[in-house]
Amino acid sequence: MAEVALHPSIEPLRDLLAMPDIDADVLPSLRASRLAEPPELSDRVERTDHVVSHEHGVIVRVHRPVGVEGPLPCLFSIHGGGYVIGSYDMDDPKLDRWCQKFGIVGVSVEYRLAPETPFPGPLEDCYAGLKWTFDRAEELGIDRGRIAITGVSAGGGLCAALALYARDRGEIPIQFQLLDCPMLDDRQESASSRLDNLLIWSRISNHFGWASYLGHLHGSPDVPAYAAPARATDLSGLPEAYVCVGGADGFRDEDITYAMRLYGAGVPTELHVYPGAPHGVASLFADTELAKRYTADQEDWLRRQLERLA
Repeated sequence: MAEVALHPSIEPLRDLLAMPDIDADVLPSLRASRLAEPPELSDRVERTDHVVSHEHGVIVRVHRPVGVEGPLPCLFSIHGGGYVIGSYDMDDPKLDRWCQKFGIVGVSVEYRLAPETPFPGPLEDCYAGLKWTFDRAEELGIDRGRIAITGVSAGGGLCAALALYARDRGEIPIQFQLLDCPMLDDRQESASSRLDNLLIWSRISNHFGWASYLGHLHGSPDVPAYAAPARATDLSGLPEAYVCVGGADGFRDEDITYAMRLYGAGVPTELHVYPGAPHGVASLFADTELAKRYTADQEDWLRRQLERLA
């Protein structure tokens, strides 16, 4: 199998952040472990949790800058974790920073995980959280006409699917979508998905994540686009997009292809590919120059989008 070189700033850190291949045996201990120390958050952002669905355990956390009067733009965020791990508190550091920097309300959603809850459960949870946010915009101090969505990894895949869902249901206008190394294609046929030395998220983990999420649909030609957005045949009418991914990420090729297809469908799309960057570079290797550039480019695009909507 082919390999790809890591960026020189990442290579020395390879062993410090090695992730095990995820399977059914590893999953319980991985969920129980703390992958990182809880970040120190500022007191300049107020955070409140709200129950969207008692039945399904869907919760949203609303992040609002202290002392900033509404109505404000809203960024609805979906955490990553390969559809099988993770929690909405993973979004706390990002929204702590962005709520202050851009004067926005951030909403992060706690959705059910696979394999206990396969597709469409997690996507329905995300849509329920978005609909809850839209319906309560006035009491939350949110401008209904300035709601956007973002997600990382599996959260990026759910974000892309949510954009398709919202377009087709016609209930909630979404202004833009920020897709950070999104997990889009279950087929694993691209060159990057078959790389041997993938850091953080391996081919084995990716296979397990998709098999868990798709359940009986896995391996079928009938996987719907709402489950794997790379399979969508019609990308027209979707909100403006930003797609970013590392050159040493297994999702590299599917993300590049999706961005090109969005642009081909008439969706204004900005694509950034970072040579040698592994999966999750922005959060897991945050102190490197590469990660800082990765984040700065996202924030520049986000600033421009918010200025466009002002």
